[in-house]
Amino acid sequence: MASPEGPRVRLPQLKLDELLEELQARIDAARGTRDRVHSLLEAVLAVGRELHLEQALHSIVDAAAVLVDAEYAALGVIGPDGTRLSRFYTVGVTERQIAEIGPYPAGHGILGELIRHPEPLRLAKLSEHPASYGFPPNHPPMNSFLGVPIRVRDQVFGNLYPTEKRGGAEFDEEDESVLSTLAVAAGVAIDNARLYEDSRLRERWLRANAEITHSLLSGSGRSEALNLIAERAREITGSALAAVALPMEDTESLAVEIAVGVDAQEHRGLVLPLCDSLMGLAYSALAPVATDDITQDARLSREAPRFTGLGPAVAVPIGTGEGGARGVVLLVREAGRPVFSENETETLRGFAAQAAIAMELAERRQDAEQIAVLEDRDRIARDLHDLAIQRLFATGMTLQSAGRFIEHPEASERVLRAVDDLDETIKIIRSTIFGLRAREGGAGSGLRARVVRAAGEAAPLLGFAPSVRMEGLLDTDVPREVADHVVAVLSEALTNIARHAHADGAQVVLRTDGHDVFLTVADNGVGIPSGGRRSGLRNMAERAEQLGGHLAVSGTEGGGATLEWRVPLPVQ
Repeated sequence: MASPEGPRVRLPQLKLDELLEELQARIDAARGTRDRVHSLLEAVLAVGRELHLEQALHSIVDAAAVLVDAEYAALGVIGPDGTRLSRFYTVGVTERQIAEIGPYPAGHGILGELIRHPEPLRLAKLSEHPASYGFPPNHPPMNSFLGVPIRVRDQVFGNLYPTEKRGGAEFDEEDESVLSTLAVAAGVAIDNARLYEDSRLRERWLRANAEITHSLLSGSGRSEALNLIAERAREITGSALAAVALPMEDTESLAVEIAVGVDAQEHRGLVLPLCDSLMGLAYSALAPVATDDITQDARLSREAPRFTGLGPAVAVPIGTGEGGARGVVLLVREAGRPVFSENETETLRGFAAQAAIAMELAERRQDAEQIAVLEDRDRIARDLHDLAIQRLFATGMTLQSAGRFIEHPEASERVLRAVDDLDETIKIIRSTIFGLRAREGGAGSGLRARVVRAAGEAAPLLGFAPSVRMEGLLDTDVPREVADHVVAVLSEALTNIARHAHADGAQVVLRTDGHDVFLTVADNGVGIPSGGRRSGLRNMAERAEQLGGHLAVSGTEGGGATLEWRVPLPVQ
């Protein structure tokens, strides 16, 4: 039989067990809190050590996933407009999954809610929130969600998004507190990384400016300086393409003189209008003009797919002083890369101002060299006139006087012939003097400007502006008589397109290699008809034959026709 004292003995023992279990639980909780605090401190130190912004952002999102025990985590960087995400960093999703899901989020749904209201947001089930936007196909399932803003100097830089807490649990207040603490440390780390990168960027720009100035002072020409400007701007900004365009004399157009990077050959030599090109808009406005996607901007011409695979772009005028812009530099990044920030654009403006000074220096040196050449020609002309002609004239007078005393008829005739030869020599020398003192034609008399004007005059007849690209020393190597034929052939070709081709696009390419001049005119119309008059083509062919060249006309793949007119240049 059991003793009545048994239950009384067991009750204190049970009470002690409960107290011990509670103590153990509190010890475990304290240990867990200690471990979590240590993990948080380690994460803060790890994030704070990063000075490269991209690496800092990756470290932040990695730390966020670890600290709150989330299967997935992301960091969205808010773009300059403050309404969309410009960059997105993820953890837990493989590259293959990212490719299957498609483009990164732009800031709709829950992510947009955090952009509009930058406050911590904790959800047990994402789909139950009124702002839920749903997931795209192939997206992994996600239920629990925790969002916390990252502020840098009182401005929201972006948001942290851990999702799907492991074990099917929900994110709690402690998770929110830990993530908010990490967000504060992340803001400091991002600010430090930005300052570090800004200082390094300024250092690189200063080195580039010094390199350009040294190049010019060492005697480099304007083209070499512009090429160096484009190369350094492309490298420093991480752009895929850089181009420099200069205004064409006596026209409302820009000519792309320098292009480096992706598909540079498609841009080099292009003639751009001021109205529907990014460079033209920047030149007209005397201010930077940027776009998030140069392939989709409604302000730009859709005529040629020259920017395939590219996206963010900015055009900055070179020099905006009293004389206006001297040109424009264009930088274009690959699609998916960050847009050009205001800070980058302002730095580019300073670099472009340096480029304007470089161009001014090169032009002044060229003018000085030209003046020296002209002064030397004037000196030679004076010497020829004052010394050579006077002495020849005196010699002729002496021979003419001496001829009167020569009795032998044949000898007298030879002396008179010598006098005539001296007169002819004087005429030749005078012609040479006039040639030395002659000046080149006025503004807009070069072949480049004449071709641009011819294309512009044909635009009303065509119903569109033809694309024009020019390469080589056209104003220098092509003499006036050949240039007249080139302009006449171009006008005839564009007129034929307007009358017969029913085209909505045409491309003009004019180039010279110093030996020949090549004119190519292509359209996307109906092609060359099999019958009918061909007086225009016959006239162009006769012009080519007259100069020792030839004309070829062929069909273009996809419809249209291509006219190729080539003539040799006279031997200098």
